[in-house]
Amino acid sequence: MEKVKKQAKIWLCISIALMLLASIVVSAVQTSGGKVTMKELAFETDSGYTMSAYLFIPDTATAENPAPAIVVSHGYLNNKEMTDANYVELSRRGYVVLSIDQPDHGDSDVIENFVTFMPDGVYQAVLAVSRMPFVDTSRIGITGHSMGSWSCNAAINADNLNENRLISAVLIHCNDPIYTDNDGNFTNAYGGRDVGVVSAQYDEFFHGYVDDNGVSRQAPYYMESKNAQSFLYFGQDPTGLEARQAHTYYTETIDGEEAIHVIFRPAIIHPWSHFSARSASYIIDFFEHAFGAPNPIAPTNQVWQWKEAFNCVGLIGLVIFICAFGTLMVFTPTFECLRAKEVVQPVKVADGKGKLWFWLSLAAGALFGSVSYLTLVSWGNKMHVAQTEAMGLGLWSTGCGLFAILSMVVFYQCYGKKHGMDLAELGVKMPAKKLGLSVLLGVIIAVMAYVCVFTADYFFYADFRIWTLAIKAFEAPILKYLPYGLLFITFYVASSVANNCFNYNEIGGKSWVNTIIVALFTTIPALIIPWIQYIHYYSTGAMLWVNNMATGVNLPMYVLWLFPIVLILFFSTVINRILYKVTKNPYIAGVANAIIVALLTITNTCTTVI
Repeated sequence: MEKVKKQAKIWLCISIALMLLASIVVSAVQTSGGKVTMKELAFETDSGYTMSAYLFIPDTATAENPAPAIVVSHGYLNNKEMTDANYVELSRRGYVVLSIDQPDHGDSDVIENFVTFMPDGVYQAVLAVSRMPFVDTSRIGITGHSMGSWSCNAAINADNLNENRLISAVLIHCNDPIYTDNDGNFTNAYGGRDVGVVSAQYDEFFHGYVDDNGVSRQAPYYMESKNAQSFLYFGQDPTGLEARQAHTYYTETIDGEEAIHVIFRPAIIHPWSHFSARSASYIIDFFEHAFGAPNPIAPTNQVWQWKEAFNCVGLIGLVIFICAFGTLMVFTPTFECLRAKEVVQPVKVADGKGKLWFWLSLAAGALFGSVSYLTLVSWGNKMHVAQTEAMGLGLWSTGCGLFAILSMVVFYQCYGKKHGMDLAELGVKMPAKKLGLSVLLGVIIAVMAYVCVFTADYFFYADFRIWTLAIKAFEAPILKYLPYGLLFITFYVASSVANNCFNYNEIGGKSWVNTIIVALFTTIPALIIPWIQYIHYYSTGAMLWVNNMATGVNLPMYVLWLFPIVLILFFSTVINRILYKVTKNPYIAGVANAIIVALLTITNTCTTVI
């Protein structure tokens, strides 16, 4: 065990070094090597709520030389950190950028009337930047991904009511622009502003329409729609007009000014568009056409990927930290009773029936998780709760956890007991005091992991993430929603017990192969459902699971939630296996994983007032 302790110390140092390196590089990329000042703001809006935002001020933007400004917004269930491709690339080109947390998201206020105030976020940010002395108020642009574009359209409507309009350009990103007036007639609600649309060819939520034959069409057919053609014809009815094309800037003189309209069509899905170099290049190119960048750089010259890469390095460092710190803690006087006498070795499978039980139990768990997912998540999302995403995912986790417990009971009664399986020896049973210490250590591990996260945020405005999987700092009020985490405990504890006490054996040969097998089967539900959805979408031009507006069941959204869960399930399995080998105790990692996943979930979603 002394060798294990020594190795854990080395890995702890490596993990801290990785997180520190990641934070430094992320900070350097976000600030363009110190040429852009980055600040985190919490400002009172004219509507009376507090909004959180990142503000980026290039060194070239001064009161004497004001720069164009762009407000960028995330989509539903996201936060300001998700817009990093936009704020990194636009600020390094000399624009002042304000990246906001929409109301009820991130660190902005949770407010009473979310439906009323959610579209208000972008316009309140426009008002804020218009008062900054280093902003050229004649060149203010807005863009938002998904829900953020609803807020952009609402900002246009609000700005149209003003005699002196503030917004000069708007880029609608993975949403529909305004096509018609209140009477259903085609219109150009944007007036003389420059307007662009980034329309993902395989968008799951927008750009659908009903063609002249009454057939419902989804995003792959968007350019054939009258909506898209009317937009490119600046609000005219396109009937009888020559079809206009994507990726072409069309111009028209409106109110004495030349305005541009353009549609970009990257061949990607909705959530990938805020993680896409192609989409980023379109955004850069559009605002270059609209304003002219103070620091022109080719649209394809992008560095935000380095930030994302090192955010991921930090995430890897955090996973290593959890394993190394947890291992070292069982060498302390307080928790040494939790340490195994020697490194736990895989159990030898007695016979062919044992191997069959191994594979069948893994397959049954994967099958149950797959077939129950959409149903359980839909139930949770229809409940009247503050965080429907946390409730939906929590119910599914609980269901999978209970199924895992049932599977273990059946296995033990039908096979394990007859073959001398000792639950106490395997770590399933333990004295109450030891169990209490296990829970305490699990809590400490989770807390220390978030100490690392908060340190990176405080000193470097960095977090640990890859695409839609994000472990970020949060404001204290979000902790009131931690009880949703109770829904995750059943699964992550049961999963740790099943993966280690029941499925840690010689199948696969080397110990690490067995770990990979178990981790992959745990991950299967999060893999197979998106595969089915998108293979069908790409091959037919229509999704298998679609949004049902009448019932409020948004199946495409629930499928997207599985993307980060793939990594969560895989690495939580690896973590609980590593800690089990040192402790012969499945509860430490189970509790730590449950808390971390719960915090990850409640800090990356929408919170509403019940």
